Amino acid sequence: MLHLYLLRHGKSDWEAPSGSDHDRPLAPRGRRAARRVGRFLRELGQEPTSVVTSTAVRARTTADFAAAAGSWNCSIRSSGDLYLSAAAALLSEARSEAGGTERLMLVGHEPTWSQAVGLFSGGGRVRMVTAALARLDFPGNDWSRIDFGLATLTWLITPKLLGVDED
Repeated sequence: MLHLYLLRHGKSDWEAPSGSDHDRPLAPRGRRAARRVGRFLRELGQEPTSVVTSTAVRARTTADFAAAAGSWNCSIRSSGDLYLSAAAALLSEARSEAGGTERLMLVGHEPTWSQAVGLFSGGGRVRMVTAALARLDFPGNDWSRIDFGLATLTWLITPKLLGVDED
């Protein structure tokens, strides 16, 4: 079975003088939530095997804080295709994942992440708040064969459920 984790970036700092949407950093709450997500997955023994993040600062920083806090031993790479993308870009990114990866995490943005959870799981509507984490399970062991409608939404965790004050 393949496990796809979709992590929305943590709360960003709208007051920071970043200059562009792409360069907006995480707020302190976003960093706390990212660290808690990292520890949560470690506690479950479900650390990602591979992480692909949007190139946006807030997404990359979310991935870095989660990985450090959870002591994840995995590669983290960035993809411009996950910034301002559609759900089809997530599908393409996941399909290109190398064999041997059991747990793939994609880190990115709304509204794509909420839409993708619904599409991968065959329907339904979810709302991915900042730093929310969804786990989608696909049958088989070949990322190139996954598709919309084939996954089971196993869980959707929000920072509030993990004890973090996040919206």
